[in-house]
Amino acid sequence: MELVVAFIVDSDEAPGMADAARQLLVAAYRDRHDSDEILTRHSKRWGLERLAMVDRNILRLAVHEMLTDTAPPKVIISEALKLAQEFSTSESPRFINGVLDAVRREIKSGLADEPATPGPDAPAEPDVQS
Repeated sequence: MELVVAFIVDSDEAPGMADAARQLLVAAYRDRHDSDEILTRHSKRWGLERLAMVDRNILRLAVHEMLTDTAPPKVIISEALKLAQEFSTSESPRFINGVLDAVRREIKSGLADEPATPGPDAPAEPDVQS
């Protein structure tokens, strides 16, 4: 986690953008158990442990954003697909799109829990400074 935060901090992005990215990363990491619970219901025939690390984390970020309603779901899915196209395999965008569309429908129907809260076994938020 510290390596990713260092990458964000050292990027050429504006300080506000880098801070927002760091906050999103920390929050998605903190709430990953809630995201994983939802993802497990929709990644048919693929346990999360079988997914490529990149795909799993793209999905976690997107689900976290959907649960916290940070942007319209279609925008979140579109951004997740861009990440998959750039950083994952050629098959990943199609898979990620299918899973996230199912998650979107679940959240829209109200079946998903309210915005994520850390579970009892969730680690404390890492102490990362920008």
